[in-house]
Amino acid sequence: MSENSYFEQDLTARINKRKEAGLLRSLMVNNHLVDFCSNDYIGFSQHPDLYIPSEKPMASGATGSRLISGNSIIAEETEDLIAKYHDTPAALIFNTGYMANVGLLACLPEKDDTYIYDELVHASIIDGMRLSLAKRYKFKHNSLLDLEQKLRAASGSIYVVVESIYSMDGDAAPLLNIAKLCKQYKAALIVDEAHAIGIFGKDGKGLVNELGMEKVVFARIVTFGKALGLHGAAVLGSANLREYMINFARSFIYTTALPPHYYIQIQEAYKLLPQANRKKLFSLIAVFKDAIKNIQQASFIDSPSPIQGIVLGDNNKAVKLAKHLKQEGFFTKAILSPTVAKGTERLRICLHSFNTEKEIYKLVDEIQVFLK
Repeated sequence: MSENSYFEQDLTARINKRKEAGLLRSLMVNNHLVDFCSNDYIGFSQHPDLYIPSEKPMASGATGSRLISGNSIIAEETEDLIAKYHDTPAALIFNTGYMANVGLLACLPEKDDTYIYDELVHASIIDGMRLSLAKRYKFKHNSLLDLEQKLRAASGSIYVVVESIYSMDGDAAPLLNIAKLCKQYKAALIVDEAHAIGIFGKDGKGLVNELGMEKVVFARIVTFGKALGLHGAAVLGSANLREYMINFARSFIYTTALPPHYYIQIQEAYKLLPQANRKKLFSLIAVFKDAIKNIQQASFIDSPSPIQGIVLGDNNKAVKLAKHLKQEGFFTKAILSPTVAKGTERLRICLHSFNTEKEIYKLVDEIQVFLK
């Protein structure tokens, strides 16, 4: 029996209740039907000047939500490709990562259920949970002890929400140990893989893949706006979960679908992922970490990912360092409170496979100049 069988049965019961009421939504593909349905009021979705280069003319807009007129064969083919790539039964595409998190987390729990989440999760996760009826408890960042204390206090169906790689600290969640606790306390594990996709795992499939955890994670969120360089996101999980979100995730139901050419770009990005130069990226991460090890005047975050940074503990100082580096030809970003906790204000540094060792050494030299 699946470790998530209780949660799947719960979703099935809620889906069946909607079926019995005659309210079940489903997707359909509008194949060459005369359109009296869409929002394509002045025909721009078929305007020849708005076509993107392709083997055949393609609409520039979806013309409606996927439950009305915006669904298509290419959308469903793209979801199938994504699901197979990530070794999961099903995927549902959302227009943004924010909408994916909000849509999923707002609709999953009922009134007496509980969310437990890492204190450093993304704002979209917080917003999604706030829109639900569930109780919410946060645990100290990556603290298994605090997580277990919260699990003991939880009631109803329990959902634990974490990121695999955190967007500001660049560190990894202890997913294997978190999954063990979830199994012990019969909780469902939800993992946002936004900053792991394309970087970790076989062919960039993510940290869940790297750890062989596909079958124990209830839902994963993958985004296309980070390493894939595009736009949009998908929630990965069971076919049951996909059907449930089609019926209950408001950010999916009530939004115009992505334009058709976006799906082509997403497909192409997934085809290219295995060829990405992750070896060079990780070698540059090692170069950066070696270059900063003798700097005593500031604290650098301890990160195994491309997300690096220097904690300055002061908004003004972080802004001034970013300004100094800009004057020297470097584009970095000062991350200020309250985006991060007061006292942890920082300069966020993202490394890329197209950076060079020379650029990294020059960047570190300029940081030292500023600190001195």
